[in-house]
Amino acid sequence: MKYDYAQLATLAAILRGGSFDAAAAELSITPSAVSQRIRALEERLGSPLIERGHPCTGTEVGRRLARHAEAVELLESQLARDIQAPAPARSRLRIAVNADSLTTWIIPALAQVDGMMFDMVIDDQDHSADWLKRGAVAGAVTSNAAAVRGCNSRALGALRYVACASPGFVADHFADGVTAASLRAAPALRFNPKDRLQNLWMRHATGQDITPDWHQIAAADAFTKAVEHGLGWGMIPEVLISDQLARGRITRLRPDLPLDTPLYWQVSRIMAEPLSDLTRALHRAARAVLIPVAPD
Repeated sequence: MKYDYAQLATLAAILRGGSFDAAAAELSITPSAVSQRIRALEERLGSPLIERGHPCTGTEVGRRLARHAEAVELLESQLARDIQAPAPARSRLRIAVNADSLTTWIIPALAQVDGMMFDMVIDDQDHSADWLKRGAVAGAVTSNAAAVRGCNSRALGALRYVACASPGFVADHFADGVTAASLRAAPALRFNPKDRLQNLWMRHATGQDITPDWHQIAAADAFTKAVEHGLGWGMIPEVLISDQLARGRITRLRPDLPLDTPLYWQVSRIMAEPLSDLTRALHRAARAVLIPVAPD
């Protein structure tokens, strides 16, 4: 079957923007034209492609076709570069990453890749692979080594976290040491309910599952400032607070107990070749910041 790629591009735009109006704005056509293209594609395939809602989402078939459309767009861009043809419009690429990676090492990698417009989905590293499973992104930085069905998985390295607090907070809450009792009583910070780093570290430190009172701050810079100002203790990438650690504005709770979180780049196999430049850039950037880990 030959596809009308204007129709497929329209489908992909709806799933990116979450509505027919957003797709119309992106493609510079009318909402009526968007509806006509999708209706014609659904009638030809005999299958619904869009789950109408707020936002609109794709059916399994719709997501698969949207990924195909994005892969073709990327391949055409790559071909134009290879044969030195006039550059086509920039390709749009949606990938899922965790906030700490975005803050610490991913941006330099993205800046090395020409011809792409990035749509970054921010989610916890333990959950970012779910976006791949739903077909909502082309690639993801995740803590899951096992490849999602239809994807390749490659190790990037480990992001080192340290449990830390301000010196004053340590004096007030951990004067007698970091114990299960003191951790249970001290206010802690987390990014959001998916953030399990603090719980994991407390289990490593004490052998117990501990649930303290939480401040919830879903912004990396604000999270660090909250630790520095003594609002609570939390897990922060070591590379992000090297200056504060050196100046004594933030201190480690247990210098002997960092928490290394392995990260993997998973990419849809049909997108692996057109995204090869991005994959190489991510690995270069990761080597500069992440800790090498032994192969699985």
